[in-house]
Amino acid sequence: MRAPPNSLNVYRERGAAIIMALLVVAFAALLVSGLLWRQQVQIRRVENQRLRDQAQWAARAATDWTRFILRTQADSRPVDYLGGEWAVPIAPTRAADVLGHTGDDAELLDHTYLSGSMDDEQAHYNLRNLVWSPTLGTLEPNPSQLTHFRRLLQLLGLDSQLADPIAQYLRRAYQSQATRFQTAPGSGGGTPAGNAPPPQSNGGGPFGNPSEAQESDDDAAGRPLPPLDLDALLAVPGVTPEFIARLRPFATVLPMPTTVNINTAPAEVLAAMIIGMNLEQAQTLITSRDNAYFISLGDLTNRLGGGTTQLHPDSAELDVRSSFFMVHGEIDRARAHVRRDTLIYRDHLAHTTRIVRIRDTY
Repeated sequence: MRAPPNSLNVYRERGAAIIMALLVVAFAALLVSGLLWRQQVQIRRVENQRLRDQAQWAARAATDWTRFILRTQADSRPVDYLGGEWAVPIAPTRAADVLGHTGDDAELLDHTYLSGSMDDEQAHYNLRNLVWSPTLGTLEPNPSQLTHFRRLLQLLGLDSQLADPIAQYLRRAYQSQATRFQTAPGSGGGTPAGNAPPPQSNGGGPFGNPSEAQESDDDAAGRPLPPLDLDALLAVPGVTPEFIARLRPFATVLPMPTTVNINTAPAEVLAAMIIGMNLEQAQTLITSRDNAYFISLGDLTNRLGGGTTQLHPDSAELDVRSSFFMVHGEIDRARAHVRRDTLIYRDHLAHTTRIVRIRDTY
């Protein structure tokens, strides 16, 4: 028996109402789930930011610790060598195992792992030495340092003809730097390192010659910034990433001219810095250094044969102590991972250290 027409309309209306209610419920569920998802994402974002901030503070504490090590090392021993406390790498270590579990930061220390190492930047050839001030108010490539750098490129199997364009690039980059008139070690003239000469009063600006000053002003718009690392050399025509990768273990860029530490330098750098020395002789010297580090430049001269050899190291270009160190630190804190490279300068006269620059990667 068929239902009356009115009953069919009622059933249809009820079905439509049920479908509409289901649609409303589904739409509301989608809205609520979206809001909950956004809330979860925001909570996780805040947690990640907190973890990263905690990891950064742990990295800062580790940097302060390494600065303390450098200060105490300088006070106890006037020589920097590869067997010193600063050269001992730190394997991944839980912070709580070092600092204990006391205090409000016990939970943080339990889940924080740190590791790192320290490199002597003066074990490398400093490209800042390529530019010097031979006379008051001038800035030019350093001929003696160019000889060392060409020799280093030859020993590494690289194109030594790139030494000159690299030096010219650095000269342009340092034209506007406040410390541009610092001289490289062993330059034999010019202004003492660390003392910038006052501007000339003859109308030529800081360079003395009006034409040079005008040329510098005209060129200022396209002048490169002073480099912070070797990657900046990619702006020099002919320099490739492969060139940089090969050069990186043996060269660096520091904010001021420096000497090379004979106790930490590799054989290639020693052979480049000591005129007349070949790579085999440098390897023999390193073997001798591994048995007993150099206590002075006179010790180096004696091991080279004293006055009976043609090898005469320049005491103005070499040293047995260093002022610049690169600290590599890694901090793991739950989902946060921070790698921090910190360049530290140690002042031997003032018995202090200061941070030159910091680079963080996550």
